Amino acid sequence: MIRINPSILSADFANLESELQRIGTADAVHVDVMDNHFVPNLTLGLPVVQRIHEVSPLPLDVHLMIEDPDRWAPQYAEAGAASVTFHAEAAAAPVRLARGLRDAGARAGMALRPATPVEPYLDMLAELDMLLVMTVEPGFGGQSFLDLTLPKIRRAAEAIRGAGLPLVVQVDGGITTETIQRAADAGATVFVAGSSVYGADDAAVAIESLRTAAAASR
Repeated sequence: MIRINPSILSADFANLESELQRIGTADAVHVDVMDNHFVPNLTLGLPVVQRIHEVSPLPLDVHLMIEDPDRWAPQYAEAGAASVTFHAEAAAAPVRLARGLRDAGARAGMALRPATPVEPYLDMLAELDMLLVMTVEPGFGGQSFLDLTLPKIRRAAEAIRGAGLPLVVQVDGGITTETIQRAADAGATVFVAGSSVYGADDAAVAIESLRTAAAASR
């Protein structure tokens, strides 16, 4: 099942509520939380995410690019996020954190930077609902898709299928109607798209084009 989660990192922050309405045909809204420490950019914090949850027509897919997610991530789950993703590189106790997110009522996701191998984390995949393979370096929108991540996406998808696990593979960064086909062919099923959706004249048409392109490659 193909899912398209537009990233509001590319939205007009001065008009977030109306920008959320533009993507009503998507599956979830991807919310990038950056702390100016784990990544160099600074975006939204917990109070803003709580408010987005109150007005969003879609469930929130929160991606935490922050230090100390062990402390902060459960609060985003408690704030109403449907899915909370932390970075493996930042978590001190990823298994405990994933279980804490599930206990708080959210799906647990774990993200890997492009250079982070998936193999050290294969034994904990059963603790997750989603594995996010970053297809750009986290921290900024509008970057180009890194094809070097495709083998990792494929290895992760094969490991998940081999273990008979229900978790999904998400990709984030540089997703267009062209690159989404390569990512889907490698095994991803959930796609974060920012510029290609919010930069389009009609976001609904852009979402459908991405969905169609991904489905065609499977």
